[in-house]
Amino acid sequence: MDEPYLAFWRERHLCTLTTLRPDGSPHVVPVGVTYDAEAGLARVITSGTSAKARHVRAAGPEGARVAVCQVDGRRWATLEGRARVRTEPERVAEAVRRYADRYERTPSPNPSRVVIEIEVERTLGHG
Repeated sequence: MDEPYLAFWRERHLCTLTTLRPDGSPHVVPVGVTYDAEAGLARVITSGTSAKARHVRAAGPEGARVAVCQVDGRRWATLEGRARVRTEPERVAEAVRRYADRYERTPSPNPSRVVIEIEVERTLGHG
């Protein structure tokens, strides 16, 4: 993975997360995403009651197939992989910290916050 691709993931961009509904249709929503290339993880913070969290949980312990994408003009980047909902306080806190770094704002407190962790299996993009 080249440095311009990684730098693009550090810039402040709104992204989309695509999960699958129980009927197999795509559910695409705007989200903030952080990407830790060394760990091979993308993270999305959300409420545990959100549709995206429910879709990921419904896939079971093997995880849900998902994609996150960001676009800026002709540049785009997509991360695909298996997602799992994590509730451990240290994992949620790490995701919030990374979100605050990338998006230059600390999210409002949310006692039902979880993190959707995506084990990245494939990267695509055009810089």
